[in-house]
Amino acid sequence: MQPLIDYARTFGRRHEEFARLAEGQSPQVLFITCSDSRVVPALITGARPGELFELRTAGNIVPPHTSEHPTSEAATIEYAVEVLGVRDIVVCGHSHCGAVGALVRGDDLTAVPAVRDWLAHAAPRPAGAAEDPEVAEGVQCHALTQLLRLRSYPCVERRTAQGTLALHAWYYEVHTGAVRAHRPDTDTFEAL
Repeated sequence: MQPLIDYARTFGRRHEEFARLAEGQSPQVLFITCSDSRVVPALITGARPGELFELRTAGNIVPPHTSEHPTSEAATIEYAVEVLGVRDIVVCGHSHCGAVGALVRGDDLTAVPAVRDWLAHAAPRPAGAAEDPEVAEGVQCHALTQLLRLRSYPCVERRTAQGTLALHAWYYEVHTGAVRAHRPDTDTFEAL
């Protein structure tokens, strides 16, 4: 923890660098990805402060839309689309994902009931080889499932129908740094 504290102390001394951020934000992209500490959206994209609006969840799960019980995730998506007017949403899965790996392998998660119940939102169970530590196929399938779920959000559905919002599925390899994007025309993930 101490190295983080030491850096935070010096970080706050760069006033002129961050003064413009007090004027507001106008990110063009909502970046939905996993909470995994190895996935750093600004590092992957080169984004500066104010350029990405981020939603990080265990397993980059987008829960089903419901107006009866709003979620933090739904509020973040709605705010990004309706208030900030983002033009793109990226759902970025990653290799070696513990959440997707647990789903692919069918792990017993009774010892972590909150995790188990959260991962139930990922259904259906992603395809993939249970012995693959990268769980590449499972993660890619999972990212596409979350992208489809995103389309059920009224604000997303409306803006995509208007042609003012584009949705993207990415796959990030933590062991190489490579990023692949889904190409709907070929239904494959290819290098950016």
